Amino acid sequence: MSSIKERVEAALDSVRPYLEADGGNVSVVEITEDGTAKLELLGACGTCPMSTMTFKAGLEEAILKSVPEIKKVEALNLTPAA
Repeated sequence: MSSIKERVEAALDSVRPYLEADGGNVSVVEITEDGTAKLELLGACGTCPMSTMTFKAGLEEAILKSVPEIKKVEALNLTPAA
């Protein structure tokens, strides 16, 4: 059976092609014991004003749907919407 982090990475792999097409990416920084996945947006995603939408509608949804053990998803470096 895959670890929680491996399943989070697999969920993110379903979204990564869209991020990479715009010059961005995402990495898993930490999975806490209380079920929080902490992510870091990389490349263009780290400074994009649309990153909040990408995070909520793409990354968070993909993880919560695929990995029920994860209760919360946080991005450590979201750029506030302009």
